[in-house]
Amino acid sequence: MPNDQSRLDLFIDRMVSQRACLDFAIAETRGMAGPVFELGLGNGRTYHHMLQYINKRPVYVFERAVASHPESTPPEDRVILGDVRETLPAALARFGDTASLIHADLGGHNREKNDAFARFISPLVEPLLATGGMMVSSDRMYFDGLTELPLPPGAVQGRCFVYRR
Repeated sequence: MPNDQSRLDLFIDRMVSQRACLDFAIAETRGMAGPVFELGLGNGRTYHHMLQYINKRPVYVFERAVASHPESTPPEDRVILGDVRETLPAALARFGDTASLIHADLGGHNREKNDAFARFISPLVEPLLATGGMMVSSDRMYFDGLTELPLPPGAVQGRCFVYRR
């Protein structure tokens, strides 16, 4: 990724890549029955996008505190509040390895911190995915049993990552 891009260009690349990767993963997992997990709600844009295109699968949001746009706020029974370091292991006990799709956009603006966090949560995320399930992440993840896939058309290299069990 070029270092001379403006912050606006970097943001646009991330958004375009997120949409392309999410749309690809939603299509690829359409026949699966397991729940969808959104790790980090933020403003709720990707949650709202997923709701528009995912039918018949519940979407659960993992967040420390909900502060999303009102139109993008999930119902309380679909919010799992707390630190993902605690809520992901609890989700494994609750759901098992049934997630059809997991999306994570948890990082901040510090690449080193993002990478360290991705290394920490990768083993907490991996056991949640069902066979055939997919993971879309804004940061490179570190999985033993998932395969990194080529990016779909429209996605910018290094701005999003897609994995499948």
